[in-house]
Amino acid sequence: MESMTTKREKLADSKQRCAWAQYEDLMSKYHDEEWGVPQHDSRMLWEMLMLEGFQAGLSWAIILRKREGFRRAFKNFDPKKVAKFTALDVEDLMQNEGIVRARAKIEATILGAKIYLDLQKNGEDLATWLWAVVDNKPIQNSGPIPVQTDLSVRVSKELKKRGFKFCGPTIVYAWLQAVGIVNDHAPDCFRRKAVTRLQCPVSKVHGKTLSSFA
Repeated sequence: MESMTTKREKLADSKQRCAWAQYEDLMSKYHDEEWGVPQHDSRMLWEMLMLEGFQAGLSWAIILRKREGFRRAFKNFDPKKVAKFTALDVEDLMQNEGIVRARAKIEATILGAKIYLDLQKNGEDLATWLWAVVDNKPIQNSGPIPVQTDLSVRVSKELKKRGFKFCGPTIVYAWLQAVGIVNDHAPDCFRRKAVTRLQCPVSKVHGKTLSSFA
C-alpha cells in the first residue's frame, strides 16, 4: 500500500492547490470541483449550510467522508421530507454511524428544513437574498484568509434572526467560501482564475428579485 508520505508528495507535486487541499484525495477533489464555485441553487445552499453546521468542532474532511451518509440519512436534503422528521427519526439518526451523531445538530437540521420552507412560503428565496448581500458579485479575496468577517457576522445575525442554529460567524464564513460568495483560493492556486470566471448574476438564475431577509 502506498505510504501517506508518498501520497502527500504526489498530490503536492501534481497541481498547485490551496494548502489545505494538497495532501488528501478527497479534499483535493472537493477543492478542484466544488469549493468556491458560485452556487445559486437555494436548496443546495441550504444543504451546505446544514453540513457546515455539522462541521462545528470537527474537520471538513470528516464531513466529506460522511457526505453520502448524510445525504441518505436526510433524504438527499429535501427540505419537505426533512421537515417531517419526528422524534423517532431523531433517535434513529442517533444510531446512524454514517453521520455525525450529535443530537443538537440533527435537531437543528430538521428545524432548518422547516425554516427554509417557511421562507419559501413567505416569498423569500435564500439564494436571491444571499447574493444580493454582495451585489451578485463574488468577493475576490487576495489577502490572508480570515476566520470571520463583517459580512459573515451580518449574515450570521440574519440567519439567527430567522431561527437557524449552528450558524455563527465562523461557520458562516466557511459557508460563504464553500458556495462561492467569497473566492478564497490562494493567488497561486490553479483554481483561482477558473473560479473567478464563474460569476453568474443571480438575476439570470431566478429571473426576478424576491424579498430579502432584512
